[in-house]
Amino acid sequence: MMKVTLYTDGSARGNPDGPGGYGAVLQYVDGKGVLHEKELSAGYKKTTNNRMELMGVIAGLEALNRPCQVEVISDSSYVVKAFTERWIDGWVRRGWTRGKNEPVKNSDLWKRLLAAKEPHQVTFRWVRGHAGHPENERCDRLATTAADGAPGTLLTDPGVS
Repeated sequence: MMKVTLYTDGSARGNPDGPGGYGAVLQYVDGKGVLHEKELSAGYKKTTNNRMELMGVIAGLEALNRPCQVEVISDSSYVVKAFTERWIDGWVRRGWTRGKNEPVKNSDLWKRLLAAKEPHQVTFRWVRGHAGHPENERCDRLATTAADGAPGTLLTDPGVS
C-alpha cells in the first residue's frame, strides 16, 4: 500500500460569511526514491473556515485513485480532534447530533470525509498553524489565494446559505 502524506489548510475571509478556500498538498515517494507532489485548491464565494478545513482533507483523499496509507497533517484542531479524540464516532452513533441533542455542524462534509476516508488507512496529526512548517505555510498560501480568487471563479458552497 502506497504511503501518502496529505498536508491541508483552510481559510475564510470574514468568517463565517465571507469568501474562503482550501489548499492541499499530496506527497509520496516512489520506489526509486523520487518525491511526487500534487497541489489542490479551490475558492468559494461564501463559506466558513471549518468547512474549508474539511474540504482540504476531502479534496486530498478524493484525489487518490487507489487505497493508500495516508497521514493527514493539518493545523485544524476541529478536524484532527474529531478523529484522534473520536468525536466523530459519537456523532455517528447519535445520528449526527451532539450534546443537548443539537445537530453536528457541517455534517454534510463530515459524511463526505468519512466516505473519502473509507478505502484508505488514515491517521491524523496536528501541527501549529503559522509557525513556519513549510508545507502548512504552502497550504495556507494555496487556501488564501483561492479565497481571494476573482469573483467569477469562486464556487458556491452548498452547505452555506
